[in-house]
Amino acid sequence: MGRLLAQRQWFSPSKPVWWAGILLSLGVGALFYVAADRAVEYDGNARFMHQARNAQYHISSYIDSYTNVLRATASFFDASDNVTPADFHRFVSGLRLPSHYPALDGINYSPYLTDDARDAFERAARHSGDGTANGYPDFDIRPRERRPDYSVITMIEPIATFRDRVGLNIAARPAVAESLARARDTGEVSTSGQLIEMNSLGKGGGGMAIRLALYRRGMPRATVEQRRANFIGSVGIGFSVPRLVQLAMEQMQVRDVRLRLYDGGSASAPVPRATLLFDSQPHGKDERTAQLYSVVLPLDFHGRQWQTLFSAPKRAWSSRFDLFLPWLALGTGFIGTLMFYLLFHTLSSSRLRAIKMAKEMTRELRDSQARLQQSHHKLRRLAAHADQIKEQERKRIAREIHDDLGQNLLVLRIEADLLATRTRHRHPRLHARAMGTLHQIDSTIKSVRHIINDLRPTVLDLGLNAAVEWQIAQFRTRSGMVCEFIEHQQDIRVDDRCATAFFRILQESLSNIAQHARASVVRVELAEVDNMLTMTITDNGVGLRANSRNKVGSFGLVGIEERIILLGGTCTIEGGANGGTVVSIAVPLGRESPAGTRATEKSHRVRSFLTAVDKNQ
Repeated sequence: MGRLLAQRQWFSPSKPVWWAGILLSLGVGALFYVAADRAVEYDGNARFMHQARNAQYHISSYIDSYTNVLRATASFFDASDNVTPADFHRFVSGLRLPSHYPALDGINYSPYLTDDARDAFERAARHSGDGTANGYPDFDIRPRERRPDYSVITMIEPIATFRDRVGLNIAARPAVAESLARARDTGEVSTSGQLIEMNSLGKGGGGMAIRLALYRRGMPRATVEQRRANFIGSVGIGFSVPRLVQLAMEQMQVRDVRLRLYDGGSASAPVPRATLLFDSQPHGKDERTAQLYSVVLPLDFHGRQWQTLFSAPKRAWSSRFDLFLPWLALGTGFIGTLMFYLLFHTLSSSRLRAIKMAKEMTRELRDSQARLQQSHHKLRRLAAHADQIKEQERKRIAREIHDDLGQNLLVLRIEADLLATRTRHRHPRLHARAMGTLHQIDSTIKSVRHIINDLRPTVLDLGLNAAVEWQIAQFRTRSGMVCEFIEHQQDIRVDDRCATAFFRILQESLSNIAQHARASVVRVELAEVDNMLTMTITDNGVGLRANSRNKVGSFGLVGIEERIILLGGTCTIEGGANGGTVVSIAVPLGRESPAGTRATEKSHRVRSFLTAVDKNQ
């Protein structure tokens, strides 16, 4: 029993569970540690990748600049038919190789000759030296064995360094001969891809050579056959791969980076196993991959697929603060989470009270919203009822004026007309007074008719089509605008309420057009489609302004929308495609209303009244 009570006290929600907070804080701190460690590693890897790509770019840039030197040398030979060793020496001296191209060891020229021309070539070569100790010597072709063709180095700079290379047949090596043939047939820079010794400089290490073919001046070289026929020799350069790579790696901020350069063969003939060309740390120890940043970046060396493998210890790319940052994140996560956990327990009761209060406020808000919505519905029904009473009162007043005052005026006019007719020849003065009375009666009848039409046009009793057409005709007469009425059905029968609403909406829309639109053309379309009565009113005026609906004291557009909503329909008021305003309304039609029957019964009486008035005007 005591154990159960202790467990209940231990897990009581009213008391802070301290050990749960510690475990949670430790978990969050561990997550912070891992996240910070990953961020430090990611940042170091990003810096390493940036530096590696920067070194790759510099290697490629050096290769391009040395290739430009080779192309310049070819242009130098192509510009003259007879280049002497002295001319070549001045040209190379002007390039200032040690300062501008520090990895470039030498530049040479090798004419092409066949075995038939070898003897004559060697006789001239035995007397071609300049007689100085460090100048160009007399030479024979080396190696001595006969071949179908030769590519012999005759000029090379700096001559003091490479004097022993003069007379060397570089085509004796199969790989070089293949590279020369490729340069001859393509006209592009070519290389054998094999390392050559640069021991003449006393610095050791391997070098790489590239060559460019020379052709007879002015001769065509568009096809392979033409290039072979006009091939006269080649120029070449040799550069130190270690120095080239070392120059590129000097741009890297961290020095503890190992770079290994591999040759993967040409794109057309890849080698099964890449050849190691250079290793910046040949005696370096291979650390575990997890402790290294490494990346392999491709490098195109004139058709040869080179691969640069950069690797560096991760610790070399992190500062002391970077190494301390994960532990700082661990402590921050642990302390911060523990404080939040304690704060959560402190505010838990307040949160429960706040939730309870929010629920009560939400319930009151919903009740208020329901009452407001109910009041809104009552106001809308009241407005509809008031509008209906107003229309009925207008209809009653118009009918009484028409039935009583209109009939009395019509009888009075008939009497006055008879009096004027009988006094026309016998009593001129009385006839004049009778005619004046007759005109006054006509004016009164016209005023009465305007009053009736303003209250409720009697033409509504003839149907919606006739009422719309009459209203458009009246608007055309008053405004002088071009009005077009399109009716898809000749006799649309709706109840009096719907017809009155459509008529009032048309009145309000035409009134807005006359007052605000500054339009010249109005188009009204009335149709009954899929048991829906639609009417569209379009003008070419200035269009609907953004704040016109919410203008203080303006209820025209609001009234249009309310009338349609009360009928259960839809209303859209928007700008037209070519300017102006488009008012579109649509109301569902119910059962057929007896309004059409009543209109037929009253039409004769209304037409007789209007005809009589028009006849006597």
